[in-house]
Amino acid sequence: MVKNMKIKISESEILNAVCEYLTLKHYTFWRSNNVPIYDPRKKIFRRMPKYSMKGVSDIILLLDGTAWLIEVKTEKGVLSEHQKIFKALVEKRKCIYLVVKSVDDLIVAGF
Repeated sequence: MVKNMKIKISESEILNAVCEYLTLKHYTFWRSNNVPIYDPRKKIFRRMPKYSMKGVSDIILLLDGTAWLIEVKTEKGVLSEHQKIFKALVEKRKCIYLVVKSVDDLIVAGF
């Protein structure tokens, strides 16, 4: 029998679970994909559009006149410097920045 075995869940898997949960609850949100696309023909990552911002949260959710910017991390994940800067900008604009590491974190936050 295996004791104290932790299953590693990827950030992508957590992100998918969070999006599925928000969809089932009928929230208005979208996934913000801010990672450059790899061009296999040229063997390079494409340049991000001119007005792209580094550190933008994974999910943008609109609720009752407030924007919620949701960043998904693994259990050991931490915000990058760009994400910390984006978080400060969000909070300065009186919006809500939330880091979630599971669907349970959304439930605790009231979703």
